[in-house]
Amino acid sequence: MDELKRAVAEAVAKAAKIGKKQAEALIETPKDSSLGDYAFPCFALAKKLRKNPAEIAAELKSAIKESGAVKKVECKGPYLNFFAEKSGVAQKILERIYEEKDSFGSMNIKNKEALVEHTSINPNAPPHIGRARNAIIGDSIAKLLKFAGYKTQTHFFVNDIGKQIAVLVYGCKGKKRGFNELLRIYVETSKKMETSPELEQELFSILKKLESGDKKTVQAFRRIVDACVEGQAGTFADLGINYDFFDYESAYLWSRETSNVLEKLKKTGKVFEDKEGRLVLDLKEFDLPMKSPVMVLTRADKTSLYGLRDIAYTIDKIKKGKDRNIVVLGEDHKLYFRQLTAALSLLGYRPPEAIHYSFILLQSEKMSTRKGNVVLLEDFMKEAKEKAKKEILKRNRQAPKKELDQLAKAVGYGAVKFSIIKVSPEKNVLFDWQRALSFEGESAPYIQYAHARIKSILRKNRQKTSTGTSHDYKEEEALVMLLAGFPETVSRATAELKPHIIANYALKLAEAFNTFYHKYPVLRAEKQKRDARLLLIECVAQTLKNALYLLGIKAPEKM
Repeated sequence: MDELKRAVAEAVAKAAKIGKKQAEALIETPKDSSLGDYAFPCFALAKKLRKNPAEIAAELKSAIKESGAVKKVECKGPYLNFFAEKSGVAQKILERIYEEKDSFGSMNIKNKEALVEHTSINPNAPPHIGRARNAIIGDSIAKLLKFAGYKTQTHFFVNDIGKQIAVLVYGCKGKKRGFNELLRIYVETSKKMETSPELEQELFSILKKLESGDKKTVQAFRRIVDACVEGQAGTFADLGINYDFFDYESAYLWSRETSNVLEKLKKTGKVFEDKEGRLVLDLKEFDLPMKSPVMVLTRADKTSLYGLRDIAYTIDKIKKGKDRNIVVLGEDHKLYFRQLTAALSLLGYRPPEAIHYSFILLQSEKMSTRKGNVVLLEDFMKEAKEKAKKEILKRNRQAPKKELDQLAKAVGYGAVKFSIIKVSPEKNVLFDWQRALSFEGESAPYIQYAHARIKSILRKNRQKTSTGTSHDYKEEEALVMLLAGFPETVSRATAELKPHIIANYALKLAEAFNTFYHKYPVLRAEKQKRDARLLLIECVAQTLKNALYLLGIKAPEKM
């Protein structure tokens, strides 16, 4: 509906003598459609014009001509309500979708750069389903930014020198281990640590050797990290989630960047040595919810901790993602991110935009890699594929095996992704297999099936869709107006970094199509209506495909 909104904004801007962008920012969409397609609240002009908002509304109404896209203007107290002329606009919207296809909805932003860091799980075991929410949200945000026109990089920060890798170095005892063995080794060694303080001291000794550059220790760390990163990247690649760069913590240690950052922090006068001999950053002035508002930078032996290395890494990211710099973090990292933000502000840097997400709930307790009570992502996705296959066979027992496998993967993986991404990040995801794989409810299969149904109708037509048919689209108005709102929806989701806005839009569009399909004939309609409706549903299919792409979900043409 962005074209209609622009027309209303132009009319308001001209009559009120304000900027078009200001007018567009103030325009609202009434919840009650009987009040119009758009409303302009006149409160914002009251101070400037020194008049009652209702009086301003009346004056603006008399100054605005009802022509073109603006069919009618009405006053409702302090609101100016606009009724749009939809027939001509509908044809333009459909022609635009038909012409732009996969790029419909893009903002075509030029010369802007963005960076998204997401997933960044510890390289000590195969990923579990709880960590997948980070990757799924991050991947969708990256797709939104790329679709909008940003030159976008995706980064994965590899903690290759932390304590968890030292646990594996000790547990593997110099032997080469397979990726899928590492979780068992990590859990077993972690349990030993709980009853052996001597073992923990040995781990710190291993870390000190690493930071001093001991060749054997460095090689042992690299073997394990490389195996983990390769295995984790493969699991996510199977989900269609890929990364442009894997950034290693060790690079900031070996390049002396951590030392440089530490020296700069010392110059702020906020770094001191605590009772344990650690170097810590005083953050009292930042009102953090901590008994002791500090950020610990080093151990007592002055070897660096993760926070110091992350400050160096974040400064590097700030330089690369100059227009949008985004990081996806679990809600349990909120306090840490505030500490990081405070440290960056002391150095004169603006922090990244953080998207915090809550948990995926599959059972009564939270998943813990250290305890081993996890549902591995790879196993979860295999189960999704098998369950999807059963659902598909209920509807099509004749599906060829090769085609069935590909479709089951598209439907199963899409079901999991959609169930996770349709929920606003700050809320928990209560995952339910039956709801996720339903072809009737608020699910990816429901949207995918609407897309496939349209493709089936278009195949039966056997003729290329035409944009030249004249039609008033009154019966199809709700569906057309929903299509017109896609660019604005994408713009909002991109600005707010909220992919669930796209998920909810896709559901509404699929529901609107199904309502239309059951009410009005397409192929059986008389020729003029048939041609117009074929164009309409092809545009619906294209928009559904674009929305699903932004969520990282495939749009099958047959189901």
